[in-house]
Amino acid sequence: MSNEWLDRWREGRIGFHRDEVHPALARHWPNLGVAPGSKVLVPLCGKSLDMRWLAQRGHPVLGIELAGEAIEQFLAEGEGEISRYHGDSFDISRQGNVELWRGDFFHLHIEAAAEVGAFYDRAALIALPDATRQRYAFHLAQLTPPGSRGLLITLTRAPGDEGGPPFSVDAKEIRTLFAANFELVHLEEGEPEPGSGFRESVWALTRRGPRT
Repeated sequence: MSNEWLDRWREGRIGFHRDEVHPALARHWPNLGVAPGSKVLVPLCGKSLDMRWLAQRGHPVLGIELAGEAIEQFLAEGEGEISRYHGDSFDISRQGNVELWRGDFFHLHIEAAAEVGAFYDRAALIALPDATRQRYAFHLAQLTPPGSRGLLITLTRAPGDEGGPPFSVDAKEIRTLFAANFELVHLEEGEPEPGSGFRESVWALTRRGPRT
């Protein structure tokens, strides 16, 4: 997955990037019950404007991204002083209330996520191939404390379309991946997008019990 992801950013093949805040984030985040000021973990964050939306609402944001191009574009398109440093095997950049860690999400240690109290996944799970999604779900559970809440946006492809990324992840797989460690609520399912047949689903997740 990592090579494909990096190639897409290097070549500018980032059709998955949105030039506006995702409407499902604005619609559902205020009703999740996330504690004010909670730090939000955003895996495979790209240069998503959703991070600025969260930061503007008082949430420190911890974005994890493998592609340096995505991080540099996000910073260039933002405002404010940029600070840079290195820690925990990641190159870290900070601008305002957003901290971007360049590196592999699977190398993020629990200690580095100690202050995380919420999470947001719009493009991480669906960027991962089948064999890696279980590992992702388990690692997300390790990084999030009991009671933490998050929003997960997935998609399914039209019948017969097995391409990706983004990959098709249906409701049955979501429950298989996350139900052991998270309480799940299916918030909405969209209509097929014209031209692609993609259908988005939005889920609210609440972390169960102790860290695994």
